[in-house]
Amino acid sequence: MRTTRRAALAVLAVIIVAPGAFAHSFLESAEPRPGSTVKTVPAEVRLRFTERLEAAFSTVRVTDEAGRRVDRGETHLEAGAPKRLRVPLLPIGPGRYTVSWRVLSVDSHVVEGEFTFRLAP
Repeated sequence: MRTTRRAALAVLAVIIVAPGAFAHSFLESAEPRPGSTVKTVPAEVRLRFTERLEAAFSTVRVTDEAGRRVDRGETHLEAGAPKRLRVPLLPIGPGRYTVSWRVLSVDSHVVEGEFTFRLAP
């Protein structure tokens, strides 16, 4: 009887703890939106993730069609929002831009990805 109770408690503990233990940070939303065409020049790119991030180990890079970097290289967490990253942009013109990120969430998992957006003429 004691063994059955212990086994049941162990299973219950796994069910309760496991979702957080296996969580990774994924891109939840972005501005400009992935795949979008914007008509006004954005001053920055903002990314929102599903988990809190480690600022010192999280980066965002924005490049133009020629592969030139067009962000200011100053990736930072939004004040009071540990799931949101911002990177200010240099003045950009019409064209296609690629946003690449590599983030470390507080659960110590690294996630990276990219998307594009267009700036209309």
